Amino acid sequence: MIDPSSQARLTENWQAVQHDVDAATTAADRPAGSVTIIGVTKYVDAEMTLALVNAGCRVLGENRPQVLWKKNEEVVFPDDVQWHLIGHLQRNKLRRSLPFHPMIHSVDSPRLLTAIVEEATAQQIPTKVLLEVNISGEEAKTGLKPQELRPMIESQLGSSDTDAVEIVGLMAMAGWGTDADAARQQFAATRELRDQLTQQTGAALPELSMGMSGDFAAAIAEGATMVRIGSRLFEGLLPTA
Repeated sequence: MIDPSSQARLTENWQAVQHDVDAATTAADRPAGSVTIIGVTKYVDAEMTLALVNAGCRVLGENRPQVLWKKNEEVVFPDDVQWHLIGHLQRNKLRRSLPFHPMIHSVDSPRLLTAIVEEATAQQIPTKVLLEVNISGEEAKTGLKPQELRPMIESQLGSSDTDAVEIVGLMAMAGWGTDADAARQQFAATRELRDQLTQQTGAALPELSMGMSGDFAAAIAEGATMVRIGSRLFEGLLPTA
């Protein structure tokens, strides 16, 4: 267990993030509660992750599946914790990951989508996924090109495996080093792409996972339904470089 002062600071950070997300949601004239905060716990160990849950955060995001497995071996999380896999995912990590019923944000290739369908079908675990789009066009970043999304959505809609895997939206990150205006333009482009894909394919695609600690307000203004926040939650609790 972490010490009481650290738990108090973590609870204070969580409440501050909730306040700021609520304020950004109101400023965007969107309904209260329409944005989910995903607490990104890649920075911390199992005990600190559990402390975040105890502070009130029930939706957790991990970058690496093996860290998710390890944390669940070390501590017992409440049954209502929802896991999200938000980092690049290798196909050989699926078998051990799906029993945690994660939403997978980082589907960045047809091969990965096919592998998720196969594993979800084999384990009979319905799985929700997001298609990761490289909206900034940076070669160094993972993600699908915008023109690659429609064929994947139409292929999944037309398959017999729609009960196994459901594509529920898009995930995007602003380009490295972009200023607030540029980030907002990229978030707007992601939303517009989602709307276009919905019109073209008939898929609902209700979820937009975009925005992190430094730019979530801009993401919410442009329609984010999920924001991935890590560093803000652990201010004052991690060693500084």
